[in-house]
Amino acid sequence: MIPKTMSTQHPDNVYIPFFAREPQLSGEDEIIEAFYAFSVLGIEEQMWDFEGKEVDEFVVKKLLERYTHFFRKHKLGEDFRLTPRVPNPSVEKAEAKLLIETLESISRSADYSKIFYEEEIAPIFEVILPMTTSANEINRVYELYKRYIVGKQYKRVYDIKLYEWIGEFFPEEINVIPLFETKEAILNSAELLREYLQGKDFEYQRVFLARSDPAMNYGLLSAVIYDKYALFKLQELEEEENVSIYPIIGVGSAPFRGHLVPENVENVLEV
Repeated sequence: MIPKTMSTQHPDNVYIPFFAREPQLSGEDEIIEAFYAFSVLGIEEQMWDFEGKEVDEFVVKKLLERYTHFFRKHKLGEDFRLTPRVPNPSVEKAEAKLLIETLESISRSADYSKIFYEEEIAPIFEVILPMTTSANEINRVYELYKRYIVGKQYKRVYDIKLYEWIGEFFPEEINVIPLFETKEAILNSAELLREYLQGKDFEYQRVFLARSDPAMNYGLLSAVIYDKYALFKLQELEEEENVSIYPIIGVGSAPFRGHLVPENVENVLEV
């Protein structure tokens, strides 16, 4: 299932959400926000934003425990997705080590899910890498999880291998969704993705094109043109590499960020 809709946290809204206790949403408020997006709004994916703020690393455990009836019917990881946006160590030096902590939590969340569903369902198996400017950055996150987060389970701890002691790590690999936000990165997104895909046998690849920040930085018309050019080049790449590419377009609700609100959906789609 490729989500058609994604909810992001902390949009540019004037009013405080009814479920929030204060203007700055706390970790507990964000748990409610995710459930509200899934159960009431019918949004298929929630971005769990680790970039630049504190969030709850036990979100999967809390969602499954608090809203058991809903998630018995709708499997997290299959019917709905929870996708972290992780810090980019190339840019966010103070938050760099949070990337490791976030990737570590993926396998722990899978343990909660396995107990809940009594089968191996990875509730989180993709991460979004913001401010991507090179294929190396995407490869680093992919390899960090595969070789060092999951790979360490085969290391010996005193008299026993790690997985024999604390359990196997699942999923064995994750997908990395690059978020291209600058003019140069957006226009060159297809080539950066081509480089990342080399030597990998992916069934599909998702790519995130910003339109909110570019609209603010370069103007709305310029942001639309950049993304349209990128989509055209990504379609060419999809045909050349024979791998399905699913773009995500991030549009803000404020007029200067794209004006994607329920009353203006048709106009945004026409553009």
